[in-house]
Amino acid sequence: MNFDSFNWIREPAEFTIKSDCIEITTEPHTDLWQRTYYHFRNDNAPVFQMDTEEKYFSFVVKTDFSESHHRFDQCGIVMYLDSENWLKGSIEYENESFQHLGSVVTNHGYSDWATTEIPADVKTMWYRLSRREDDYCIECSKDGKTFSQMRVCHMWEGAEKISFGIYACSPEESSFKALFTNMNIIECAWKPHDGQQPD
Repeated sequence: MNFDSFNWIREPAEFTIKSDCIEITTEPHTDLWQRTYYHFRNDNAPVFQMDTEEKYFSFVVKTDFSESHHRFDQCGIVMYLDSENWLKGSIEYENESFQHLGSVVTNHGYSDWATTEIPADVKTMWYRLSRREDDYCIECSKDGKTFSQMRVCHMWEGAEKISFGIYACSPEESSFKALFTNMNIIECAWKPHDGQQPD
């Protein structure tokens, strides 16, 4: 994948970009979250993404977080429009027993977090972000072939030009190397609904 059209939002101090792999070393106290429940606002995670006006597409990436070891260490896909409008999908390390596979959707300055617990020995995960106009779908896969739905959502500010890509961060006193490979933009894999027709 050609990364010439990608740009950093908050460039990390340490990273490597190769033709087939991106490595990001996270810095402590970096995160993305807005208000809900915790009442704080964190908006300092590095994001590497590109712009598009294409209304129907899917973005696929494989993440390797073998070095994650501290609570909330995370890396994954992101669509970052501005500090108060974005979404992300990732695995957040919790402890030696389990971690959280989940997604955060932030509309107009309020984040929500939908998760499920998975074993802590899972160290790689594929993600697929699909767009159908201003609606979005996040999926995950262990093998890059069979994807399972994590989230369907609407982005109030996501109808026109958007930006999407990858991110990595360590919200607490931690740092780890996140690897991103097999990045690709493909025809929208999230097909039109074939059930009840629109009102």
